[in-house]
This record gives sequence, structure tokens and C-alpha cells, in this order.
Amino acid sequence: MPEAAVIRAVSLVLAHTPGLARLGSKPARTLPADAELTRSFLAHLRSFDDAVGYPAHQAFLGSCHPRELPPRPWVGTSMAGAQRFAPFGELMPEDEFLGLMAAVDEFDLLVLTPEVAERAAKKLAEHPLAAHLDLARVSAAAGDVDAALASGALPVHLAPDCLAGALRGAHEEDESLVAHILLENLACKATGTLALLRLLQDHGVDPAGIGYTISCSEEAVGDRYQRGGGNMGKTIAAVAGLTESSGADVKNFCAAPIPALVIAASLVVAGVFEQVVVLAGGSQPKLGMKFEGHLRHGLPVLEDVLGGVAVLVTADDGISPRIRLDAVGRHRVSSGGSGAQILHDLTVQPLEAIGARMCDVDDYATELHNPEITEPQGSGDVAARNYRTIAALAVRRKEITRDEIGSFVAQRGMPGYAPTQGHLASAVCYLPHALTRLTTGPADRVLLLAKGSLFLGRMSQRSDGMSILLQRNGG
Repeated sequence: MPEAAVIRAVSLVLAHTPGLARLGSKPARTLPADAELTRSFLAHLRSFDDAVGYPAHQAFLGSCHPRELPPRPWVGTSMAGAQRFAPFGELMPEDEFLGLMAAVDEFDLLVLTPEVAERAAKKLAEHPLAAHLDLARVSAAAGDVDAALASGALPVHLAPDCLAGALRGAHEEDESLVAHILLENLACKATGTLALLRLLQDHGVDPAGIGYTISCSEEAVGDRYQRGGGNMGKTIAAVAGLTESSGADVKNFCAAPIPALVIAASLVVAGVFEQVVVLAGGSQPKLGMKFEGHLRHGLPVLEDVLGGVAVLVTADDGISPRIRLDAVGRHRVSSGGSGAQILHDLTVQPLEAIGARMCDVDDYATELHNPEITEPQGSGDVAARNYRTIAALAVRRKEITRDEIGSFVAQRGMPGYAPTQGHLASAVCYLPHALTRLTTGPADRVLLLAKGSLFLGRMSQRSDGMSILLQRNGG
């Protein structure tokens, strides 16, 4: 059995979906009762060019490291040389994304207008991944949208207010199969598929070599008997051509990607599978989540992108960063719920387990939410708050002085830059940056830590969290 597991490759993608933003959970509940607010919302949707040029998106996709971002504000600026296709993946425009959703729709849920279906099929035929997409499904999705709407389907728009299609429900009495839930699931499947296909193509990965696929997305796939019991991991593996893979899902709210990586590494080290993919699609309900704060401050609706990630975990290849399974941090039941204690469990304890100091970690990646999204609605700068708490723990351990907190944060932290797709912002978005810094860059250790809010399910008052340490191979 291999001595260690490594992260060999990572891909990240974004889909610009301003037309779907009105169907995010908050806008869908708020806009229908307020015509003026709806007009303001639609007037503040971003163009695709603005989304591509937005510096935080370019950091997410790898055109620059987060510490290389220009000073804020980022809204109203465009990063020089910004392109749709970037080192870690791409930012897909919404007409193509609707086509991609149709391509992965196996139950003919999505009906597109003939014009949108034709345009999407034509553009996707020119996409670098065209050979892996079922373009016949895109063309077949063209249909009578008005008839679908008359039968109760959910309208689907291209921004700002162009009717592009409709999404049908799958059961009249099953609330788990109503149209807006199926939209969440289909959008997640499409973004997860895009991320996985980019991983396979961009990194020369043989799809037949993947033995297991773990999804750590935030959707709940199922019917009324098994509301969240579905298997998005195997679902996406199948559509992406991973013929030898099985799969399953890991659920842990925003924290899920980190336990999924720990499970994947453990399966590899145990010899169960040689290669495991961990992936996640986007969270459509979180689109437009904080739009009211954005509008109050004269900002565009910034939560207009869905994200996706795919990670390849394999046996040690002597090059890729190792996952230190002897330094896994976890928030224990006995630890209580204070933020400082959670971060102690996720930073101090795993390092103590291997005799390392906090200053031995070059980069800490935590909840990297873009503050330009969170601050206007009153949530503050989540990343900065976490980094100052981590630095305070280093002060308590006498590794740095109180006067050095600022330099600790600047050198080992970074500004938040991820869209509020919580499971992606919680550390996993930093993985491709970490791989670069741990292979060809100056870093020796990177700690990724994520937190989850278990109380959201009304089954527990507790939070959760987990962290993993990545180390330069041979270091």
C-alpha cells in the first residue's frame, strides 16, 4: 500500500448566471412582492465582460495569487489581460451554461426557446470540451416554452430579462422534485461536470483510471422518501465518462470538501482505490443572497456566479504535495462552539500532532469569502476576522508578539476572493494555488481549514470543522 496520498491536479470553474440569480433563494422570496426592487435588481446585473474582468474572479481562476490582487474596490475595475479561459479553468457565459444544463439533463426537464437552444449548441460545439458533451441533447431541448410555463414550469431567463426557457417539475406532489429544487440539482450537476471535464482534459487524466468519485456539493438530491440521499458523485462521474468509477456524496454544510479530501486520501493510502476524484458543483440557491446590501450601496448584484471544483487524489508520485493524514484537524464535540476554540482545533492541534509550529505553515486557507460581497450586507470581512484569530493563537503560543499580528496575517493569510458558494470558499478554492506554491513556488506547508454550521439543519446547536495539512513532497 502507498505510504502517502497526494493531490495531483485541481480544476476550478465559474459559470456566470445573472439570469438565474433572480431564482436564488433570497431573490425568489423577496422580488415577487416588490416591483420596484425587481426593476432595480435587474438593472444591476453584471455583463459577462464585467464578470470576466472582475479581479476576484481572476484570482479564483488562477490568473493571479490572491495576495497579488489590486487594492479594493474591485467593482468597476477590470484586471489587465483578463480572459474567460484561465490557468485553473474557465468562466462560462450563461447562454452556454443553459446549453450545458441541457446537455446533462437526462429527464428532459429543461425546455429552451429554439433561438437559445440553437445559439447554445453552436457555441458549445466550438468549446474545447465539445467532444465530451452531448450536443444532441442541447438541440433536443428546443421546444414550446409557453406551453411548459402554462403547465406550471419554472421560467428561466437570460439577463437582464429575456425569457430563455422553462424547467419542469418531475412530480406534482413530491416537494423534493419540484422545479426549483430540480434547477438547483441540475445547475450543480452541470458545474460539477464542467469542473471534472476540465480536470481530465487540462491535466491529461485518464477517465478510466478513476476508481471512485466523491461529491461534496451542497445540493440535496432525492425524492420524498430519501430527500438528500442521492449520489451526485456517481451521477457526474457517469456523464463525464468515468466508466470504472463508483461514487458517493459527503455532506457537511460548507465544510464538506475537507472531510471529502480526508476520506479520499484515506481510501488511497488504504489501497482501496488508486485514484479518487473529489468534486463539487455550484449552489444555485446562494445566487443573489446578499443583493439588498449590494443595491443599497450602489453595487451590482455580485452573487451572480456558480462555482465548481474537481480534485484528483492519487498515491504518492514523488512530485505532488502530500496530504498529511497524521495532521488532520477536527472540531471535537467536547470543544464547544466558540470561534477561537474551533480554530484552535483546526490549526494548533494538528500541528502539535506532528511537532510543528504555527509559523511553520506558509499559507493558511480558510473561509475565503470575497469581502466586497459580504461587507455591504453586514457580514464583515470573514477571511480577515479568521486570520486575526489564527494570529492571536500564535501570540498565545508565544510564536509571535502582539505587534507581529499584522505581518503574520499579511504573510500567511490572504484577502478573501471567492464567491459566496460557501463550500468552495471554505479553503478548497485555494487548492490549485497551493499546488503551484508547493511544487514550483516557495511554500513548504499549506493548511486548509473549513467550518460548517450544523445548526442550520435544526437538528443540532453545534458547528463543525476539519483541516488538512499539505506538504511539499520530499520536505
